[in-house]
Amino acid sequence: MNAAVPEGFTPLPGPFGPYFNALGPIYQRPGAGGTLCMALRLTEAHLNIQGFAHGGMLLTLADGALGINLGQQRQPPQRHVTVSMSADFLSSVKVGDWLEAHVSVRKLGRRLSFGECLLQVGERVVLRASGVFSVVERSAAEPVRNDG
Repeated sequence: MNAAVPEGFTPLPGPFGPYFNALGPIYQRPGAGGTLCMALRLTEAHLNIQGFAHGGMLLTLADGALGINLGQQRQPPQRHVTVSMSADFLSSVKVGDWLEAHVSVRKLGRRLSFGECLLQVGERVVLRASGVFSVVERSAAEPVRNDG
């Protein structure tokens, strides 16, 4: 298995919640339209009983990539929570694959944000997700965090 991180990717700084952190090291590089492309190397910890990436793991990566990117597009950055999300599983992912999350921001409303995420291995799209996220109100004393 090739464990190398492709050129241009750096560790994604946190803090994130413990569930998202359980995905393991996540990396970033600039993406299209001012977004971040997030990625990870698939390990055995990500597998289902069939030996492919678990669907819940794929959805967790897409959900986190959407929430983080939509939140960072606002000025000042805002935390977001998922309102709804739909996904199509298009192909499988196996151990050693470099899995990238590419986000497209569709609309930033006053309270709701809309986006799409493609999970890809190379040029092959393995999952297509779309989501609606709500801005989380925070007190003036609460710091902004990147936890999707």
